[in-house]
Amino acid sequence: MKQHRSFSLIPVLLFQFLFGSTIAMKSTNLSTDQSSLLLLKSRITSDPYNVLTNNWTTKTPVCSWVGVICGVRNHRVIRLSIQNMGFEGSIPPEIGNLSFLVSLNMSGNLFYGNIPKEIGDLHRMKELSLSYNSFLGRLPIEIGKLTQLEELDLSNNYLNGTIPEEIGHLYNLKVFDMGYNNVTGHVSPTIFSISGLEVIRLTNNSLLGSLPIDICSYPDHALEELDLSYNAFDGEIPSSLSQCSQLQRLLLQSNNFTGVVAREIGNLTRLVELSLDDNSLSGNIPLEMGKLHNLIHLGLSGNHLSGSIPPTIKNLSRLTDLILDQNTLSGKIPYEVGDLKMLQLLSLSGNCFTGQLPQTLSNLTSLTSLSVSQNDISGNIPWNMFSANLETLLLAGNNFQGTFPQNITRFRNLSNINLAKNQLSGPIPDTIGKLSRLHTLILYSNKVTGQIPSSICNLTSLEVLYLSNNTLEGTIPTCMGNMAKTLRILVMDSNRFHGLIPDTFEKGCVLECLNLHANKLEGKLPRSLSNCPRFQILDVGSNNVKDVFPVWMETLRQVEVLYLKSNKFYGTILPLESKTKKPPFPMLQHFVASDNEFTGPLPVEYLTNLGAFMDQTKLRDWSNWPYKETMIVDLKGVKYPLVKLKRVYTVIDFSMNKFEGNIPHLIGNLKILMILNLSHNHLGGRIPESLGNIASLDSLDLSCNRLVGEIPGTLTNVTFLSSLNLSYNLLVGPIPQSNQFHTFDNSSYVGNSGLCGFPLASCDDDGASTQEDDEDEDEDVGFLDRFSWEVVAMGYACGFLFGTMGGCFYFF
Repeated sequence: MKQHRSFSLIPVLLFQFLFGSTIAMKSTNLSTDQSSLLLLKSRITSDPYNVLTNNWTTKTPVCSWVGVICGVRNHRVIRLSIQNMGFEGSIPPEIGNLSFLVSLNMSGNLFYGNIPKEIGDLHRMKELSLSYNSFLGRLPIEIGKLTQLEELDLSNNYLNGTIPEEIGHLYNLKVFDMGYNNVTGHVSPTIFSISGLEVIRLTNNSLLGSLPIDICSYPDHALEELDLSYNAFDGEIPSSLSQCSQLQRLLLQSNNFTGVVAREIGNLTRLVELSLDDNSLSGNIPLEMGKLHNLIHLGLSGNHLSGSIPPTIKNLSRLTDLILDQNTLSGKIPYEVGDLKMLQLLSLSGNCFTGQLPQTLSNLTSLTSLSVSQNDISGNIPWNMFSANLETLLLAGNNFQGTFPQNITRFRNLSNINLAKNQLSGPIPDTIGKLSRLHTLILYSNKVTGQIPSSICNLTSLEVLYLSNNTLEGTIPTCMGNMAKTLRILVMDSNRFHGLIPDTFEKGCVLECLNLHANKLEGKLPRSLSNCPRFQILDVGSNNVKDVFPVWMETLRQVEVLYLKSNKFYGTILPLESKTKKPPFPMLQHFVASDNEFTGPLPVEYLTNLGAFMDQTKLRDWSNWPYKETMIVDLKGVKYPLVKLKRVYTVIDFSMNKFEGNIPHLIGNLKILMILNLSHNHLGGRIPESLGNIASLDSLDLSCNRLVGEIPGTLTNVTFLSSLNLSYNLLVGPIPQSNQFHTFDNSSYVGNSGLCGFPLASCDDDGASTQEDDEDEDEDVGFLDRFSWEVVAMGYACGFLFGTMGGCFYFF
């Protein structure tokens, strides 16, 4: 009886034991989750909204914490969503103890450091998003253990190294995004073979290699988006991509892909966006492109495509963006373009199109941007054909003719007009002042006449105004100085303007560039430019400006170009005096004051303290300047468009003045100086040996002065020196005979009777010329007798001004 009663208690005791153990286990595991999250909180050094400070505490249940979701059955943390909260800190290894976690979203914060390898212990994970943070280092290979993962978003961080091959083991992955990182190397083919993968985004990295030739050849491939843009992938684009029947976005721009655009591209009938820009693709645009009926964006710019635009383009009835610029496409622009009724952006610039713009452009009533610059299109600009919704009109570099219409106000949304380098004539209409949204107006190199209408001052949004190389005349409207609260670039060189330069630049001025070269302007430089703290470029060369040197510009710390050549500047250059004064013109890299009437000694404080001539990091990379095509550099007598120069040139040109005294020894501190021209002055003393310290010096002209002594041997250290002119001084002794000095001929030394050695007469034992004095005199007389051809060819004779002096910087 007792035995039976004891046996009947066993199930009850067993139940109590198991139930109690389960409760204890749940309590222990939830406690583990709490500890892991509190460790994460301790690693967060910035909580700007006090989200965790006031909520993640032991006084409140874990499952009620902000961003924490627990499972209904197991009461474990299954989701952690703390995105966009401004947190800053790192992730502790204990994150791997959240073993029931299904979703982890920490995107849009400032987390840094490495992604811990323990994150690979979260074997239930389906969604992992760490995007828009500052994580760095390699992606741990343990990520390949998350076999349930469906979405992996690590974009917009600083991750480096290679993409682990183990990613290819995530067979349930649907979204893989590592865009905008610093990852390198090849991408494992196994990643592309995940059949359920819908999105691959690897844009803006340094990935390389070719795509698998069998990409998308696996059955039931689900790929909808492939974004490999802005990398270094190469090889041909596999034709098997055409088997990705679900593909909607194919973005391969800015890589090194070669070959042709395969005809099979027409099989991707679900494509909405196709971007193959900036590769090395060649051949024709295939007719089959017309099968992509759902296409909204087509970008093929920056390749080597040839032939004509296929007429099948008319079938892309949903197309809003057609971007084919910077190829070698030819023929006429097909009238079928007018069938693209939804087109908003048409960009065909930089090709070889001929003929006139098709009349069917009038059908494009939604067109907001038309760009056909740099072609060979002719005829009058068909203003009446353009959509009234037009915002951008780029027709530069063609053979368009005609005038501006008075009813230009019909285009009330116009913000960007570039009609440069055409054959346009007539005046700028008064009605231009009613285009209230206009921020860029570029008309250089046309035949525009008349005066600048004062209504132009009503353009309160204007940022860029280019009117160079026309036949505009009259005075510059005084009110234009008042536009400088928005106007950044004002270039009106090579016209016929006269009168004064407006002195109405007010405080708050944002002007960066003022180019009035080659006009007939007079008076003084406008002192109100000192109200423009961003000012960088001043070119008033070849005018009649009569003023002292603008020492007041020292306060403008961003000035990079100061071009005063061929005016009537006068007096001694005396820098500002101040006990707290900073070194003047720290960013200046083109200092041209030639052909004026400056007197006194060279401005030593300027010539020895120009920061940009001593620090490479202060030099502007002109290749990034958006208007560099308008700039011409005159180097050693040859004019070069700035866009064709491969080097950044630093220039000092004080030639054709009346400077006297010695060349300062400290000029040798300007180690990045490339062109130095002090010719045609009254300078004396010796050539400083410190010039040999300027290793980058490419051109040196000290001709037509009163320099004495020997040519310093240190100049042979300047191995980049390609142009040397020391003619017409009082130099004596042997010419240095090493390195590049063997390349200079007589013209570099003529007019110095005391010089000897190659290429002149040999030296005797005392270092003097072996040539007789009377022979020297005969040679000099003969030289002048041959003025009609020899001097003109060399441009060296003293007392004459030629346009071939080296080192002149000239902006168009």
